[in-house]
Amino acid sequence: MNNHEIIISGVHMDLTESIKRIVHEKAERLFAHEERIIRLRVELEDMVNKGDGKKQEFVAKGHIEINGPPMIVSVATDDLYKSIDQMVSKLDRKLRRRSRLHKVKRKQTHAIDFPAHLPKVEVA
Repeated sequence: MNNHEIIISGVHMDLTESIKRIVHEKAERLFAHEERIIRLRVELEDMVNKGDGKKQEFVAKGHIEINGPPMIVSVATDDLYKSIDQMVSKLDRKLRRRSRLHKVKRKQTHAIDFPAHLPKVEVA
């Protein structure tokens, strides 16, 4: 495992070593795409919906701290591992999109066209 800073916290649940290992394995995919990630925070939450029937739901929230605005994603499903997987996939798509837009902006250089007539100035 590399020296990437990954902070994993559990809300209303105990984190086992297998859950931590799964999060680290899945998160390595994110660090492979972008090496400038400062920190990844993962919050895993166990919620019980008190609606018609008590339904257990797992929420996985991911926060990527990177130069620029942070990326925040939240996924809620009935399976913890499914929530983790979908959260990492969403963060991965966001990182790839950001990288792609950064490359496009960098490559689309063009001359600036002033609509006004500028007078020529003599150099003394």
